[in-house]
Amino acid sequence: MAAGRPEAQDHPPENGFTPLEHPAPRLLPHIDGSVLPSLGGFGKHQKQLVVLTWIPALFIGFSQFSDYFLLAQPNGTCVQPLTNQSNWTAALPPVTVTTGLPALQLKANGTGEGYGDGGGGGALLCACKEWRLELQTGLSQNVVTKWNLVCDSAWKVHIAKFSLLVGSIFGYLVMGVMADWFGRHPVLILSVLFMLVFGLSVAFSVNVTMFSTLRFFEGFCLAGLALSLYVLRIELCLPGWRFSMTMVASFLMVGGQLLMPGVAALCRNWPDRDDWQVLQIVIISPFVLMLPYVWIFPESLRWLLATQHYRRSKAMMLRIARKNQVDMTTEPSGVLTELEQELHKKPQRTCIVKMMSTRNLWKNIVVLCVNSLTGYGIHHCFARSMMDPEAQPTALCHADYYTMAGIAVATCLAVCPAVGLMGRRGGLLTFMIITALASLLQLGLLNLIGKYSLRHDTVLRDTLNRKFSVAFSIIGMFSSHAVSTLSIFFCAEITPTVIRGGGLGLVLASAGFGMLTAPIMELHNQKGYFLHHVIFACCTLLCIICLLLLPEPRGQPLPESLADGETFTRQTLLHPGEQHLLLAKNDGDYSRVHDTPLHLSATGGATVAVATALAAVPATYALATGGEVIGNRAIANGV
Repeated sequence: MAAGRPEAQDHPPENGFTPLEHPAPRLLPHIDGSVLPSLGGFGKHQKQLVVLTWIPALFIGFSQFSDYFLLAQPNGTCVQPLTNQSNWTAALPPVTVTTGLPALQLKANGTGEGYGDGGGGGALLCACKEWRLELQTGLSQNVVTKWNLVCDSAWKVHIAKFSLLVGSIFGYLVMGVMADWFGRHPVLILSVLFMLVFGLSVAFSVNVTMFSTLRFFEGFCLAGLALSLYVLRIELCLPGWRFSMTMVASFLMVGGQLLMPGVAALCRNWPDRDDWQVLQIVIISPFVLMLPYVWIFPESLRWLLATQHYRRSKAMMLRIARKNQVDMTTEPSGVLTELEQELHKKPQRTCIVKMMSTRNLWKNIVVLCVNSLTGYGIHHCFARSMMDPEAQPTALCHADYYTMAGIAVATCLAVCPAVGLMGRRGGLLTFMIITALASLLQLGLLNLIGKYSLRHDTVLRDTLNRKFSVAFSIIGMFSSHAVSTLSIFFCAEITPTVIRGGGLGLVLASAGFGMLTAPIMELHNQKGYFLHHVIFACCTLLCIICLLLLPEPRGQPLPESLADGETFTRQTLLHPGEQHLLLAKNDGDYSRVHDTPLHLSATGGATVAVATALAAVPATYALATGGEVIGNRAIANGV
């Protein structure tokens, strides 16, 4: 027996095939499972870099909410009316009007619609030669008061608001692709440099056209800065640290929103410069602290490995190991040895366009884009419903501004335990359901209360409607903010490293489109506001269905290639091994089905079909036919 084994090994197998040898699994593609643990895991070096990504989050919060102060609507007094108006005389005292309302409601032609009776009074009040404008937002002068952007020029305020948002949308799309093609670090440094150039140039604008143009490029650079920091932060962390590190940055951005009124108050009444110029310089100057990031912040190791920049990866890994005090010479996993064998390969970059060739990945990203758009779009609907329609618009930067900031803080506090208990998909689905319920109840329940319950007591009906509207608006703002935050984080986790910048840029750009609906509605005098809310409410119902198709990324390693992202799908409802419960038991033996030749299989299929047809013939007809055949055969034999 022992002598027969070598002889059997010398002869080739009878079927002509040799057994396949399974190669050892590669370690470099498994960054979360092999590479980072061999470098010390989430060590001291990675934690220091994450802290460096937190610091700019506060400054980004300043810039994103600066419009509330730079473009705030003032109260005005007409000091010198036009003398050619027959209804005005020099003996009339100064007329006080709230120019915040016409700035939101006047048309571009200055007809004064929304003022006075039938709009004619508005045109009369806007017939003023000199205004005395007063701000209630911490500044004594801003862009609106500097260039008298009221009445006929009120539309320029909305163009200035558009410029920052539109610039951010283009920045997310372009900078996301550049981050995938050239790396995260170059995009970060270029964004910081041009942010300083364009941001400081805004403070020296000579007219509103120059201001709006420079704000577009400021928003473009701000988008590149925020996106690159977000991606770098995600790619530095192991699965257990990703969400907590991201939420700290979210808290800092909300902190910037809360501190912004105090910063604006400190910039008031400067002797040499206008208040808004000082405020713009103050919120842009801290980005100078990011200039040393050119030397102290490295490229993403995850991106270098995913795009096969193996020579740069080797130097980066040795540096990280030295910072984390890990001896790579005695490293047992063999990551460095495998890296040495791959140094000859050339880098391979991937564009976001290749996402369209996948089957599942592009659907996941589209679902998250719609979620992000819906979350930010309906957030404005709730904010609009929360504001008192009888109050002056300048109150937005007082009670309403702090209410919105407080809701953002409460959202961040609630998202953390919700995601910890239900996961990413469960938390996102829960907050989307709450958003849909708040929206539908606000649109339908309030009308039913006024129509059937309190038809006679109009005062109590209006008071009750107002209280319910504010309550549902706060709940809706809370849940829609959570939906937007989780949609962006969800996309960063399920998008592969090779296209993570582009995928995240698409979701962030969709969020920008949602935020863009606010100035669009203001420009159109809030016309179509109810339909706007109804459309987004329908979108929430669609999102609830689509969210069920997404995978659960909690505790999972980040996908690195398109193939990893394609296999990152939703788990089935049945556990492995339970699929047989859905199948009917059959005792037939089908073991040799695959051994049947093709022509015999076709013949057998025809035979079975004929047999089935004969079986369907009635029994009496079959017996009669059989009797006839037997009789004919007997006669023939007799002859």
